[in-house]
Amino acid sequence: MQLDFTYRETWMHKINPSVKLLTLVFLFLAVLFIHNVSFIVNFTIMTFVLFLGFTGHPLKRVLLITIPFLIIFVSTSSSMILFGQGETTWFTFGLIHISEESFYRGIHIGFRALIFASLGITFALTTRPVFLFYSLMQQLKVKPKYAYSFMAGLRLIPIMVEEFQTIRMAMKVRGVTHEKGLKKIFQKVKAYSIPMLAQSIRRAHRIAVAMEAKRFSSVENRTYYYQVSYSKYDLLFVLYFVIMIPTGYWLSIYYPYFSITDIQ
Repeated sequence: MQLDFTYRETWMHKINPSVKLLTLVFLFLAVLFIHNVSFIVNFTIMTFVLFLGFTGHPLKRVLLITIPFLIIFVSTSSSMILFGQGETTWFTFGLIHISEESFYRGIHIGFRALIFASLGITFALTTRPVFLFYSLMQQLKVKPKYAYSFMAGLRLIPIMVEEFQTIRMAMKVRGVTHEKGLKKIFQKVKAYSIPMLAQSIRRAHRIAVAMEAKRFSSVENRTYYYQVSYSKYDLLFVLYFVIMIPTGYWLSIYYPYFSITDIQ
């Protein structure tokens, strides 16, 4: 059964991958220094606007992807809320101690995890790996031998999965049986790992020889099959956060969701 992952291309897909990557790395670092709960809620909203509205995927698929996000939010925040420390106790029962301070810290950590997850999945859904590596070579001057090696590694993943399935079906056809218990696990690992490792070594050697023959290690200027450049969508992407981050901070000061402004 083949899975359908068709999507509609939006302006997010046209952003230079290097610009998108560097911007998101900056946002990841910036979130670590946000201690205002209301501000981090606004930050989460602005990231989810991009995720829900501009990834180009069907709404049903996007909502399905948000389910792990909710699990991450609940799991990260509940551990801090239920077992945190604080002076203003709201509820206590055995090991469970819910205080005002622990509640706000838990909410803060939960929304921070949501931001990381939404930005990461937005990048993954709107960036083609091939264009990313070509952009790293052309804009960030990453050496071709490293970028092409990563691309070759990505291409090998489905080949290895297919090889694993082939070995599995061959064992079934030949009627190979294994002992029970721990020996069964060891025998299965040995039966699969040795042929796959041998094939991987041979395949890696062939790729290395081919890359060397094509002078992938050369320091001279190279031509590229895909030319990745900057566009107006890069500026639009950066301006979105340049405008929305101060706006979110202003709203958190004058129209806060919570009375606390610093959870430290």
